[in-house]
Amino acid sequence: MGRIKTTLVKRTAVEIFTKYPDSVALDFETNKKVAFQYAEIPSKKLRNTIAGYLTRLKTLKEMKDRK
Repeated sequence: MGRIKTTLVKRTAVEIFTKYPDSVALDFETNKKVAFQYAEIPSKKLRNTIAGYLTRLKTLKEMKDRK
């Protein structure tokens, strides 16, 4: 089982995902740069968590679009 993400992580990631959908990629490293560019994130750990959640959102959207 995975870890539960906090509301801050989910809200920030969804906000980035809806405003800049073309910038978000399936690659974690790219999403780290996107998270740093579009949001004021105080810590490296939080940035990585948001980038991971962005990757998850993009993957789920790609799977949904295939069906």
